[in-house]
Amino acid sequence: MGYPSAVEDYVKVIYAHTEWQTEKITTNGIAGRLKLAPSSVTEMVKKLTAQGLVTHEPYSSVELTPAGTALALRMVRRHRLIETWLVGHFGYNWDEVHEEAEILEHALSDRLLDAIDNELGCPTRDPHGDPIPSRDGTVARPRAVLLGETADGGIVVRISDRDPALLRQLDASGIRLGSRVTPGGPGDASIWVAVD
Repeated sequence: MGYPSAVEDYVKVIYAHTEWQTEKITTNGIAGRLKLAPSSVTEMVKKLTAQGLVTHEPYSSVELTPAGTALALRMVRRHRLIETWLVGHFGYNWDEVHEEAEILEHALSDRLLDAIDNELGCPTRDPHGDPIPSRDGTVARPRAVLLGETADGGIVVRISDRDPALLRQLDASGIRLGSRVTPGGPGDASIWVAVD
């Protein structure tokens, strides 16, 4: 069953919110991420609940059902493969790909997406270190913690792509995936380092 792009965006935002932390998302949190009015989000969440994609009780968090998670993983896979493709084949910088992927993820056919995946060698993570779900929805997430939660730092395995200016700053400082970093810098709340 095909879903409108708005539905796909909602489930992807809900999934992304809890991917690297345990705090659940609320309708206000979704509204903030999608830059929409809370009343609009409440109405859409009711529709998503009726479609069996989320569970929600008024004044509590919104959670994906198994069907919602499957759709979210499909969209996350599309988004992250497109970001990887844009960086690897078109010369985009890692701070430039998010918005392009937001547009393209709804337009590419599954056939083209599979061809891109094969051309890239079936990558397991995007330019920011986020895991790319496999075709069957399996996600191999590294064991990691936020840099600010460590005493000594570690090897960068993920950098949040929510702040393009921070990505440019980190890049200019030579900080990217695989770099060894210590806490105390501007990326403490955006950089995840490997846990041994």
